[in-house]
Amino acid sequence: MRKILFLTSLMLSVCFAQAQQTQSSNTDSLLNSLTSTNEAEPVIAAFKSTRLILTPTTETNKKKNLNFMVVHRFGDVAGAAGGGKTLYGFDNSSDIYIGFEYGLTDNLDINFGRSKYEQLLELGFKYSLLHQTSNNSMPVALTLLANAGLKPYQVTTNVFDDYTNRLSYFYQAIFSRKFSSRLSLEVAPSFLRDNLPFPYINGNEKNIFALSAAGRFKVTKHMGIVLDYAHPFSSFRRNNTSTPFYDPLGVGIEIETGGHVFTMNFTNAEAISPINYLSSTTSNWAKGQFRFGFNIARVFDLDHKHKGTYK
Repeated sequence: MRKILFLTSLMLSVCFAQAQQTQSSNTDSLLNSLTSTNEAEPVIAAFKSTRLILTPTTETNKKKNLNFMVVHRFGDVAGAAGGGKTLYGFDNSSDIYIGFEYGLTDNLDINFGRSKYEQLLELGFKYSLLHQTSNNSMPVALTLLANAGLKPYQVTTNVFDDYTNRLSYFYQAIFSRKFSSRLSLEVAPSFLRDNLPFPYINGNEKNIFALSAAGRFKVTKHMGIVLDYAHPFSSFRRNNTSTPFYDPLGVGIEIETGGHVFTMNFTNAEAISPINYLSSTTSNWAKGQFRFGFNIARVFDLDHKHKGTYK
């Protein structure tokens, strides 16, 4: 809980400082739009992609746009499993995710993906319910996410005594605000349900509530710094001493390169999907158990009316 309070205080301090800076800057185009018009125009591009490091963003794809994503996590940089013998984790991969997001409308996506970690298959929907407006009549954006996950293979002998035990469900409400042309922040309360507790340890919980906080600070026109953190509220994870659990934390650099969004990051989370990393992160930053990873997102415009164009 102290971590949550510290993180919240830090983010509020950054928000206040950034707000003060933007008030004194005549060159901030977003602030000018806020002060020069009373029209409720939507604030666009709070984030450059639909995913940061750990957490999805409030962004959705345009209608008939297909977002192709490749996410990769290598092995431990240091510690007992890292170091020079594994080329600081590059010899290994803790997880690989390949996914697709398709815009059914400008505000509704359907997504499908597969992870190496636990061979997880995911299918879900993402709906942009509220949009931040330039005159602050709507001060935040709100996007809802619902995913179902399936572990189709028998990872551990006799674990799945019933096929429904292979299913997991993840629900998230993502609130974001673009404070200026440089700074965007989001918080995301979420709920995870594993029909069979994961990992398979006596006393583990089927239901986990969590709170994520993430942000992006633009350094140049095409590059930004991103920070992503998640805290599962779990008495089992807080009190379990035989298998210590840690909160997932990631930091990275996001680069936009001519239609691609490329994110290089370090995180202690081995898994990519929140269905897995919220329940199973046992890596400790202090012991060198963090890993390099990257996200690549590429959007294709499949609307035949837009001939010869792509995003």
